[in-house]
Amino acid sequence: MSHAPAPAEQAAQMTHREVMEALSGLLLAMFVAMLSSTIVSNALPAIVPDLGGSQTGYTWVVVATLLTMTATTPIWGKLADQFSKKMLVQSALVIFSIGSVMAGLAPSMEVLIGARAIQGLGVGGLTALVQVVIASMVSPRERGRYSGYIGAVFAAATVSGPLIGGLLVDTVGWRWCFFAGLPVAVLAFVVLQKTLHLPVVKREVHIDYLGATLLMGGVSLLLVWVSLAGNQFEWTSTTSGVLVLAAVVVTAAAVYVEARVAKDPVIPLRLFRDRTTTLATAASVLIGFAMFGATVYLAQYFQLARGMSPTLAGLMSICMVGGLLVSSIISGRLITRTGRWKNFLIGGMVFVIVGLALLATIDDTTPLVVVGVYMAILGLGLGATMQNTVLAVQNSVAAADLGAGSSVVAFFRSVGGSVGVSALGAALSHQVSDQTRSGLAALVEAGRVSRQTLVELGVDAHSIPDLDTLPAPVRTVFEHAFGEATGHIFLISVPFAVLSLVLLLFIEEKPMRESVLSDEEIAAAAAGATAKP
Repeated sequence: MSHAPAPAEQAAQMTHREVMEALSGLLLAMFVAMLSSTIVSNALPAIVPDLGGSQTGYTWVVVATLLTMTATTPIWGKLADQFSKKMLVQSALVIFSIGSVMAGLAPSMEVLIGARAIQGLGVGGLTALVQVVIASMVSPRERGRYSGYIGAVFAAATVSGPLIGGLLVDTVGWRWCFFAGLPVAVLAFVVLQKTLHLPVVKREVHIDYLGATLLMGGVSLLLVWVSLAGNQFEWTSTTSGVLVLAAVVVTAAAVYVEARVAKDPVIPLRLFRDRTTTLATAASVLIGFAMFGATVYLAQYFQLARGMSPTLAGLMSICMVGGLLVSSIISGRLITRTGRWKNFLIGGMVFVIVGLALLATIDDTTPLVVVGVYMAILGLGLGATMQNTVLAVQNSVAAADLGAGSSVVAFFRSVGGSVGVSALGAALSHQVSDQTRSGLAALVEAGRVSRQTLVELGVDAHSIPDLDTLPAPVRTVFEHAFGEATGHIFLISVPFAVLSLVLLLFIEEKPMRESVLSDEEIAAAAAGATAKP
């Protein structure tokens, strides 16, 4: 007696043309998500002074998006296991667009940070769902090729974002950096409506809102502590202790809810019984810390330590993205051809470690060609590592857990990124303020500038100044401070990348399976079919 194919089997029967047509809309959605961070990162050195912000404000414009993206990624993944994936991707595009409009119209740093948080809700959906939909359409063996396309889109957004952002800041103003992605979001919405046709699995819904809220609360408390300690209060103060204790308690409550209370947990702890999933997830936290934490401040380095315009700073990003583009496409194709993936993860992390270690040596006098080469090495490593950690997990989990498994890796990588941006931003702010304070004091003592002049310029140790408005001696102090501090945060990132490499070494490599379903699911389905009369 014949039986209807499972939804995952139906999806697997899509032709290459149908996959590519649907992929075009997915890649547009991914592009707009990536563009939202890259186009803004290059504009932040102009945005923050214009809205009267500080280094802490600079950090939180980035962290706000990462935080809401992190908190909602597992929810989007869980929803993808229960509702129409096309509807969810389109909903994420709408939420992202609303946040973009609010950010573009923001009158203050507080409103901008709130708008960026709303953007992050949409970005979390786009980041998680694109991976989930692709996993629903093609087998893990073939997925390497499509992961290469995602890497190429990531590279395109990373290259074009800073360039577009720089040009917009230098011509029509930074607010257009938030409006620029709206036409792409609309186009992605329309293309997906026409091309993406996946079966919808309808089942009883149990969304773990309590667990998600506790997870977001725990991460938020940790980020507040990391970003404000050392500036707003001492690391060893009572306030610091209360925040750390609260973060630990709330996180422990989240783990208890996920393990004991939630009927359908947002992060199924059973996934971590699989060794590959556990190690890849832990490594992703550290990769996120090193990648987001260090690279997000490169635009600030080029503009504040090297005196570049936003457009020229955007051009410098091509160095890192060029390496990322090459390695992501080549590694994806080779994984599809050979079915082997572990060597690419290991080799990629070695390049990441070398790149971070070399970037730890830069300051405000390092030749730009040398900085560019170091960035290219880091890009080569990231391109071979980022997508392939997700690929390794997708190859290990059951088809029914593709959404949850993919989103768990993305979630923990974003957690690492959020903590990295906050922690390294705090380290950068602390070092810059110390060096700036001593440098300005030396200028005053030498009689090269008066305290009254500094007051009139609105310059202090915690400000992010407009370099073009500063006298040459004062400008030199800030350039040197930001140059030295940037190298320092790359140095802090190195041990985290080394630990990530150690974790990846212990992953057991399983050859990429040829079907969307796991071997266990295929065997179970065959046994069920045989048992039927």
